[in-house]
Amino acid sequence: MNSSLLQLLVLAGIAVFLILRLRNVLGTRDGYEPPREQATTQTQRRAPDLEVIEGGPDQDILDHAEEGSAQAIALAKMKSAEQSFGVSDFLGGARGAYEMILMAFEKGELAEIKPFLGAEVYDSFAQVVEMRETQGLTVESEFIGVREMALQDAHFDDATKEGEITVRYIGELTHVVRDNGGDIVEGSESQIKRQKDVWTFARVMGSDDPNWQLVATGE
Repeated sequence: MNSSLLQLLVLAGIAVFLILRLRNVLGTRDGYEPPREQATTQTQRRAPDLEVIEGGPDQDILDHAEEGSAQAIALAKMKSAEQSFGVSDFLGGARGAYEMILMAFEKGELAEIKPFLGAEVYDSFAQVVEMRETQGLTVESEFIGVREMALQDAHFDDATKEGEITVRYIGELTHVVRDNGGDIVEGSESQIKRQKDVWTFARVMGSDDPNWQLVATGE
């Protein structure tokens, strides 16, 4: 075999190798393929099928308020104004606040809870405590627990950023009122009293003060 034929065979082999490499890297076209612009358009049309929708219902709100209700909308605005706010966390604190405030009122020890009371509520509590002292009455109470508790209402002021949340409680406690002589004039030492309260707490969302204040009471 002369050298010229050998060179042709070598070149042919190299050509076949390069063709196979190109096919592996670039692929092949089988049948009809749309132009590049058309293919891009079709991909864009398919994009919504692959789109991932972020967010969704906030279960922290829906556990306590009906979806789409005024209460749910107000709670969502509170969360928007203060990212760290959580409805369940608030209610956990409101449960503890109920016992603390109620028992301080029963004992007439208002100084320690004054930072947690709005001005009108504090004045109302103070009048009752003063009346008891004037009449020589003393109160003996023991907190048993919260039997029921639920979020009843919620409001948010867009202008002031103040949020208000109303909570309905059913608490249980023993309650005895004694006169100057120590005789019981109200309640019973052995009977558990079931007390219903509706309290409204308020706070400016996003403020540096983390404390909610009790601004209204009812039954």
